[in-house]
Amino acid sequence: MQDQDKYAEQQAASMEEAGAAAEASAPAAQTLEEQLAASQQLVQELQDAFLRAKAEAENARRRAQDDITRAHKFAIEGFAEALVPVKDSLEMALQVEAPTVESLKEGVDMTLKQLTAAFEKNRLFEIKPQAGEKLDPMKHQAISMVPADQEPNTVVAVLQKGYLIADRLLRPALVTVAQEK
Repeated sequence: MQDQDKYAEQQAASMEEAGAAAEASAPAAQTLEEQLAASQQLVQELQDAFLRAKAEAENARRRAQDDITRAHKFAIEGFAEALVPVKDSLEMALQVEAPTVESLKEGVDMTLKQLTAAFEKNRLFEIKPQAGEKLDPMKHQAISMVPADQEPNTVVAVLQKGYLIADRLLRPALVTVAQEK
C-alpha cells in the first residue's frame, strides 16, 4: 500500500509538473507567435524602405542623366550668345550700299574687337609665340626648320596662331623653328 501511495504521489507530482509545463509553454508559444508577427512586420517595413530608397536612387540617376544630356545639348549656348553680335555686325557691313575703304576697315576692326571679347568671355585664348621663344611641343607644331641666328629649337616665325580653350589645346600654333648650326 505504501508503494501505491508513493506511486500515486509520484503521478500527482508528474501531473502537476505537466500542467505547469503546459501553462509555461502556452505563454512561450504565444510569445513566439508575437515575435514571428513582429519580425514579419519589421521585414515588411524594411522591404518597403528598401524599395523606396531604390526608387529614389533610380530617380536621382535619371535626373542626373537628364542634366548631363541638357548640359551637352546647350554647352555651346554661352559661346553662341557671344558670337551672335559678331554675325550681326558682319551682316550690317554687307548691307552698306557704298562702303569706303575706311568704313570697311573701321567695321572690320569693331567686329574683330567683338570677336576677341567673345573669345575672352568664353576662355578661348590665342597662342602666339614670340620669335626666340623655346619650342613647346604641347602648344606649338613645328612645320619646318630654317637656318637662323638664334638658339636651336626656338621659334623663328609664326605661320598660324594656335588656340587654347581654358587649359586644353584646341589648335597648336604653326611655327618655323631654328635648326642647329
